[in-house]
Amino acid sequence: MDFNFLELRILDIVDILLVAVLLYYIYKLVKGTVAINIFIGIVIIYLVWKLTQFLEMEMLSNVLGQFIGVGIFGLIVVFQQEIRKFLLMIGSTNFGAKRNLIRQFKFMRRSKETETDIDAIVDACDNMGKSKTGALIIIQRSTNLEFVKNTGDEMNIEVNKPIIESIFYKNSTLHDGALIIEGNLITATRAILPVSNDRKIPLRFGLRHRAAVGITEKTDAIALVVSEESGQISYLKDGDFAMFEDLKDLKLKLKEDLS
Repeated sequence: MDFNFLELRILDIVDILLVAVLLYYIYKLVKGTVAINIFIGIVIIYLVWKLTQFLEMEMLSNVLGQFIGVGIFGLIVVFQQEIRKFLLMIGSTNFGAKRNLIRQFKFMRRSKETETDIDAIVDACDNMGKSKTGALIIIQRSTNLEFVKNTGDEMNIEVNKPIIESIFYKNSTLHDGALIIEGNLITATRAILPVSNDRKIPLRFGLRHRAAVGITEKTDAIALVVSEESGQISYLKDGDFAMFEDLKDLKLKLKEDLS
């Protein structure tokens, strides 16, 4: 009897911890967006509903219960982007954890030939930034990018700095659209990406940045954008801008995200 009671208490603690982790990730996704106010409102309504149930206020409890039951469909529409990012984050995390675990036990190692040449990519972006040459580079992780590769020109070229710079050269026929990189191969150029309609993107950013946000919202790919107006390099992942201090810091973040 005592053992069963102890087991129940442990399960309760695990239950509370799992709910806390879930709420934390949801809050992390909507923090800094308009959706945060909606999220807080939902939490308040839910807590009030549970309080009315505890106090046996049947009429108010039924009204709030019906509101929550019907409102769930509306929430799917309102939080469409956040739900996609949440599911993508879970899937990508699991994949990365499995891959790291396999590496630790040395069952599988990526050969040097398949490792992305991050130095060449960042150095090319730096040079293009100095000359204010616009560029959009997408690096595949676990999500297949075949649906965007098919919109561009198929390539099979090893990543190197001169090739990247020549592709985005202003007079080049390949400079429009996105460059797709898989492993250490450039697999497509002039790819057309889905453009994000997220209103939180500052107006100073153009179609390249919106396309980078769009593809990183829908997949776990990462994106590098060089602004044609300012020459600034932007790093995007999970549908958002990732901050970095300098080129060295950017390379470290890329290596971490691609490991």
